[in-house]
Amino acid sequence: MIERPAHRAASPDPANGGAAEIDAATRRLMAALDALESAVERRREADRDEDELATRIQALGADRSRLADELDGTLVKSRKLERANREIADKLDAAIGTIRAVLDADNPHE
Repeated sequence: MIERPAHRAASPDPANGGAAEIDAATRRLMAALDALESAVERRREADRDEDELATRIQALGADRSRLADELDGTLVKSRKLERANREIADKLDAAIGTIRAVLDADNPHE
């Protein structure tokens, strides 16, 4: 800030008449500059926060893609296991049927 003398003449001296106006304008300018500096600092902080948020969003997007790929792989494995389970169940049913037929053929009296 601009330093000004603490004492000013109180008389309405025509030579000093504009000095009071200049002093008031200088104070308003300094206040406006302080407000501008504060606004710039708030904007810098907001930009830092925005950059951090963008980085987090990008990381979440990468995690989402990875998880989607893993889910797709797991679904493929699950379908293969279900198919194998059905095939094994069908073979067991056939084997049980064959065993029953053999047992029934060996014991025709029961």
